[in-house]
Order: sequence, then C-alpha cells, then structure tokens
Amino acid sequence: MTHTLILGGTAWLGREIAQQLIEAGEDVTCLARGESGSVPPGATLVRSDRRAPGAYDAVSKHNWARVIELSYDAGLVTGALAALADTTPHWTLVSSVSVYASNSEADADEDAALVEPTDPTEYAHAKVAAERVTSQAVGDRLLTARPGLIVGPGDTSDRFSYWVARLALASHEPVLVPDVHGRAAQLIDVRDLASWIITAGHRSLTGTYNAVGTQRELADVLAAAQQVAGHDGELISADDDWLVAHGVNYWAGPRSLPLWLPRSADAFFQRSRQRFLESGAMERSIHETVHDALADERIRGLGRERRAGLSREDELRLIGERSER
Repeated sequence: MTHTLILGGTAWLGREIAQQLIEAGEDVTCLARGESGSVPPGATLVRSDRRAPGAYDAVSKHNWARVIELSYDAGLVTGALAALADTTPHWTLVSSVSVYASNSEADADEDAALVEPTDPTEYAHAKVAAERVTSQAVGDRLLTARPGLIVGPGDTSDRFSYWVARLALASHEPVLVPDVHGRAAQLIDVRDLASWIITAGHRSLTGTYNAVGTQRELADVLAAAQQVAGHDGELISADDDWLVAHGVNYWAGPRSLPLWLPRSADAFFQRSRQRFLESGAMERSIHETVHDALADERIRGLGRERRAGLSREDELRLIGERSER
C-alpha cells in the first residue's frame, strides 16, 4: 500500500483527492488545522498549525511515497519543503494559470512568461513564489499542476455553479447575461483534476502542466446550463460598458457576473492544454458537470446568499433598467 501525505485535504480539491485515493484502497494522511472541513472517512487527519514550531514533527519521520501541496502561502510552502522535501520521492504542487504575466495570447503554453513575484499578498505573485521555492527544493521530482477555473459539485466560490442555479431558480423568467459573442470558457471538473493528479503521482510524472479543460464558447456553457436547468425564459444580454456603468463586476465576488472577463483577458480561458492531454488527462462532458453542480446547488439552496453573482432581486432591477432603454 502506498502512503500519500496531503498538505491540506479538508477543503474542496484536497478532499476530493483524498476521497479518490481512499476509494482506490490507498493510505492517506492529511495535515491541516481541520477548520475548512473534515477529511473523508478512511483518511487520517493530523491536526497542525503549519505556522507553528514543530508543525511537521508528526509526519516528518514517515516514508511518504508522495506529498501533495495545495497551499501557496510562502511560509507554509517553505516550512513543508524544509521538513519533507529531501525524503519524498515525488512532490506535487498545485499552482494556477494565474501565474502567467499575460492573458492576451491565445493558446500560450507552459513556457509563457510568468509574473514577477514582487507582492506576496497578490495571489498570482504568491503562486509564482511557491513554484520557484518548490522547484529549488525538489528539483526533478516535482510535478507542478496549473489548473484554470476548477468547477463541479462542492464549489463554494460560485464562479461557475451560479449560472445553472440561477437559471433553475428563474425557471420561466428572464436572466441577465453578459455579451457572450466571441468569449471563451475553459473549465476543469474538480473530480477530473483530482484523478489526474493521483494518476500522475502513481506514474511519477514530473514537469509543469496547464491542467485546463477544453476551450469552449461561453455561449455553449450557458446553453448547457440552460438545458440542464430546464430554463425557458429569455436571456437578457448586456454589453460590457452597460454592465460596468451599472456597477456589475467582472469574474467573481459581490455583484458580479461569473465567467465574464474583460476582452483584454480573453486568453485566460484559452490556455494550451496539449501537454496536459499528452500526459493522459481525461475530461467528462460539460453536461455531466453542470448536472452534478445543479444537484449540489439544489441541496445548498438555489436562492442562497452567494460569494459571487447577483442577488435575484438586484438582477431583476437591472433587467428592468435594461428593458427601459
């Protein structure tokens, strides 16, 4: 039996990795504070504050077949490397496509320029710093996964599931959408990403990979969500200038329209995935992902308060203003 240490493992992606490993009959230990959730049944949770002295004492003497690092915090990453890197045959760092300096070139691959990590409080900068310090410590035993937007059941960010939930909630009523003409959407199901990370670890795969899904038209993603949700109301499209003028934000967060990006950032959803495909990556259908996301949303409540998107009341006010033009 192989032994995997997940640094994290109680939140979304980490828990999915742990769950799939357990289902495959493997031994899994998760080192975390345990405040983000629980580990799946069968996994061992080592409660530890990774900032505290001796944070890794309980796991540093074990012969791990692999370590999977989910954090990008410099203090956490360097501490784990100091305690575990020298004795671990295979190390996986989950990074992000946010590390790239430009989002204007379609089909850019893993060799594209990265941002300079001058501000450790910025997500992209912190990810680059984590990649560099991990590469220095682990060398040719390192697998760096750079996912794009991770989606699927269990997501609490609302950056994807907002749409199928809103369309289901609206039913026969109108829904406000951005201008989708020429816009892309590149998504990876959390279950597919976890499966690839596990398989890559078993194969001792190394190198850097854009772990991203198929490039799709945003219109096609919304059409799939509309079909799965059974929505037969009108989609009210608004252009970028109108939305911005009415205080609607791009991408995520309060009063936003998820998946909507400025035209200057179109290529964020157009990263090359050739290397990822050649490594054996598999991808389920967008309809399956949307279907399972909706089932999860129904459990959590279609009309609940969200981290991203518009409230239904706010959306209907905006639709009313749009219709008065």
